[in-house]
Amino acid sequence: MLKIGEFSKLSRISIRMLRHYDEIGLLTPETIDSFTGYRYYSEAQLTVAGRVNALKAMGFKLCDAAELLGCWEDRKLLERRLLDQREAARLQAEEAARRLRLLDTAVERLRKDEPMKYDVTVKTIPERQVASVRQIIPSYEREGDLWGILMKETAPLHIQDGDPVLCSATFHDGEYKESDVDVEIQKTVRGAYPDTEHVKFKTMPAVVVASTVCKGSYDQLNEATAAVVSWVEANGYAFDASSFFIYYVSPHETQNPEEFVTELCYPVRKK
Repeated sequence: MLKIGEFSKLSRISIRMLRHYDEIGLLTPETIDSFTGYRYYSEAQLTVAGRVNALKAMGFKLCDAAELLGCWEDRKLLERRLLDQREAARLQAEEAARRLRLLDTAVERLRKDEPMKYDVTVKTIPERQVASVRQIIPSYEREGDLWGILMKETAPLHIQDGDPVLCSATFHDGEYKESDVDVEIQKTVRGAYPDTEHVKFKTMPAVVVASTVCKGSYDQLNEATAAVVSWVEANGYAFDASSFFIYYVSPHETQNPEEFVTELCYPVRKK
């Protein structure tokens, strides 16, 4: 049997935390001396302590750790919980990476001390044949899911790219939404093809847009949008339909956000 101090040293868990684990029933002493109140742990409990440490390092809360310890021999359940935790950690890592990119971009722009300039023009995007996927997705950041569907379902069709090939995303909601967003992605194609489960082929009519090109990371999109809005108001135009972005250089081509090239297109009409 090991005294609490010895067990603390061997298990790499502080005495304070061992007492807390005892209080919540996560790791209780093998025996407690009724006269002195000393806590004693068995050598076998070092294995349990190691599992607790491992689960905490993986990001599990103590209540979750207690549940997992109770079903440690159920390998399928344990694997499922570990995979769920892995997916949560992956999403957190992506969010942390996005924040780092934003911080790097902000620092770089401060060092350059150069204001971004956006030239706004009015042009007509001609009629075009497109492959389209439109769905309600959890958030704008999940747009890539739609592109994955498009590529997977059209691969057997061997579709021919349009000339020029335009990849775009249309945002159909009338407001910014934090979740459950209505997004449609399109890619211009040549020829006729049968619809698949999620991909629809259709002809998009010509549309007049006020547009500007944003070169660099997506954190600049708000500033570019502000430039378009100001131009539209100052030049006697009104917005006419859902906006869309055309991706000339996107995360599909490069992982460097500074190399992204995005055209913001806002359908307009003369007042």
